[in-house]
Amino acid sequence: MSAFGRKSGAAGMGQGARPSFGVARPMRGGGAPVPGGMPAGGEQFPPIPSDAAPAAPAGDSYSNAYNRDDAMTRLADRANAIAEANHEPTGFEASVHKIKEQVLPRLLERVDPEAAATLTKDELSEEFRPIIMEVLAELKITLNRREQFALEKVLIDELLGFGPLEELLSDPDVSDIMVNGPDQTYIEKKGKLQIAPIKFRDESHLFQIAQRIVNQVGRRVDQTTPLADARLKDGSRVNVIVPPLSLRGTAISIRKFSEKPITIDMLQGFGSMSVKMATALKIAGACRMNIVISGGTGSGKTTMLNALSKMIDPGERVLTIEDAAELRLQQPHWLPLETRPPNLEGQGAITIGDLVKNALRMRPDRIILGEIRGAECFDLLAAMNTGHDGSMCTLHANSPRECLGRMENMILMGDIKIPKEAISRQIAESVDLIVQVKRLRDGSRRTTNITEVIGMEGDVIVTQELFKFEYLDESEDGKILGEFRSSGLRPYTLEKARQFGFDQAYLEACL
Repeated sequence: MSAFGRKSGAAGMGQGARPSFGVARPMRGGGAPVPGGMPAGGEQFPPIPSDAAPAAPAGDSYSNAYNRDDAMTRLADRANAIAEANHEPTGFEASVHKIKEQVLPRLLERVDPEAAATLTKDELSEEFRPIIMEVLAELKITLNRREQFALEKVLIDELLGFGPLEELLSDPDVSDIMVNGPDQTYIEKKGKLQIAPIKFRDESHLFQIAQRIVNQVGRRVDQTTPLADARLKDGSRVNVIVPPLSLRGTAISIRKFSEKPITIDMLQGFGSMSVKMATALKIAGACRMNIVISGGTGSGKTTMLNALSKMIDPGERVLTIEDAAELRLQQPHWLPLETRPPNLEGQGAITIGDLVKNALRMRPDRIILGEIRGAECFDLLAAMNTGHDGSMCTLHANSPRECLGRMENMILMGDIKIPKEAISRQIAESVDLIVQVKRLRDGSRRTTNITEVIGMEGDVIVTQELFKFEYLDESEDGKILGEFRSSGLRPYTLEKARQFGFDQAYLEACL
């Protein structure tokens, strides 16, 4: 046996022959096939290229040389690329924007802001229409019907809504909005970032909208508290950071959520997982397994958690705990809890850990954490281990193994004076499944791993992979091609499925 794990006396080699350290991939050429199916030049040698084709470099296959040249060309293109210019409104959009700047100050002189705030958008639209016509007549501006409607919408968005952001928030294809100061806004559509066709008047205009967003949920943002987490009425998550921390002006990041609840079947239809993986996850959710959903930013952790919640029995009492409430569970008996930031004196803060401890006194069947970032991880594990099976949470990690390491580190970040071995054992006894989700470079989101936590072997947590997504290739239009593979192993969590009568279906899904 050689150091590379291959027998030196392989078949077809002489006794003193040198062992092979790998299997050569056949180099097939593009020549005309000869009778028998073998390409001209044999299996291992490409045909001699014609004058039209470039000669293959010595010691390399033609296809490999082509791929390398293509990769180098793409690298050169990226290095020489010119940054995309900021979007400037043009045409009809620019004309409406210009008229709005003239009409808005005069409109504000005629309107009582407090009275306007009590009206809905439709009621305000009816009240504003004659006033807008009056202001336009004063300014001697004539508009057609289309321009009037556009101006009316822009003005109402400015007074009651979130200004230029309203257009993006109402677009169902936009999943993320990233405002980098008043002059630059990016959006994500179908997993790809692109510059948005909006612009703010100035920094004070943008800051005013940011304050309007956070004030809706009783929070504030200013120079003394330049960071804020908030949410919109539809559950979309908002993060705001203002100067002096943000050097390009106020920055707003909005993660939008679909109005229509997403189910595991829908995720499977989108290509995020295979049919067998979907079945296994449904059973895991229904059989009260403790699940940790791991992944990077924007990979779909919260979406997966919302989809898994569909499998919770309607008779169970579920508590969700988050910094900014964004989970939209699909159960009737669901109570959302939200943390509270400190007041101006730096006191009165309620953390996730405080809420987890309090939730244990509220007779929950399941406790679900939107995201764990620190020592509250230990409180959640304690809940999982004390009769609250079926608890779930999300956290940031690149792989199931890293997920376990991060949970250990987060508990050690607290002031809990227990040895690392005891922490590892607590994790191994509490967590049943780790679901790894990932956003690939083509913008698609896939469930890349479903891993069981089996127990301890020495001081190491032992895991078993049930499903895995394997990358195969990339299509011409840049789509990632791969397949979901089952490991074919008998699941360790089969006993939990048996208690709910799903053991046979669970076993068939995993094999």
